[in-house]
Amino acid sequence: MKTALTANSEKSQGPIGNWNALSRILYRKDLKMNPVMIVTDSSAYLPPNLVAAQPIRVIPLALNWDRQTYRDGVDIQATEFYNRLLKSSSLPSTSQIPPGDFENIIKELLAADYDVLLLPISSGISGSYQSAASVVNNFPPGRVVLLDTKLVSMALGFQVLAAARAAAAGANLTECKQTAQQAYGHIGVFFTVDTLKYLAAGGRINSAKRLLGAALDIKPILEIRDGKIELVNSVRTRNKAIDRMLQMVEKEIGGRSPVRISVFHALAPETAEELLETARLRFSPIEYFLSEISPVVGSHVGPSTVAIAYHAGG
Repeated sequence: MKTALTANSEKSQGPIGNWNALSRILYRKDLKMNPVMIVTDSSAYLPPNLVAAQPIRVIPLALNWDRQTYRDGVDIQATEFYNRLLKSSSLPSTSQIPPGDFENIIKELLAADYDVLLLPISSGISGSYQSAASVVNNFPPGRVVLLDTKLVSMALGFQVLAAARAAAAGANLTECKQTAQQAYGHIGVFFTVDTLKYLAAGGRINSAKRLLGAALDIKPILEIRDGKIELVNSVRTRNKAIDRMLQMVEKEIGGRSPVRISVFHALAPETAEELLETARLRFSPIEYFLSEISPVVGSHVGPSTVAIAYHAGG
């Protein structure tokens, strides 16, 4: 059965529905193995109902703007953020998660007898991974594992979901880590921006590429490759950019199944909805999501950005 979820959807994965999963949990309890909690950050911008239904905790990233600090997705929401950005003469900056935030949530979870798998935003995009790495060794060996996901947004979300669903089915910490690592090779994301100025301002793409895009009045297509943002193609119009992204996703999927698709956007709901519907018809995903790009990520890509992520096979 195929599942369509949006950020406001009330559907959830529900309780464990088969004897094998239940048996694994009972076996784990017999061995006094701890359940696993997956900790990620707000850049994943997972639909709230999915977070609530799975063993997932989310730490908000921080946005600094006009001498105020906002917690991503807590103090400021996506639509509010993009509307303000369009009118603002100043650009926001972003902050990595401080080590203390990681330390506090790890302490809380260990006290509740959880083992912890940390899956933060790519180290090539944010310093949050380094913040987490600075505190992991303060805890008992074998209780906390940190991975450099090399992903962001719903591409990261797919990896988090894979690990969380394994945890919910009774997997131990090592197995959840392996699940996340295996998922990485089956996940990708492409996106198109209205302008490269936000990426250039935040140092996420070099100025030469920005100038090229401005001079030719092109619509760039980018991807997350090895944990960093890379310009992979460019076309003349937004519609052509959307079509090209679909072609790239189709090539990357390469006939693998099952397929999961997420489309997410920055103040471009109609384009995103059309893209999701086209992807649904073309790829027959077992799950598909429509969401927004978080304010922290959006500060680097700007309004009108549209992205598509996939998890194929694995």
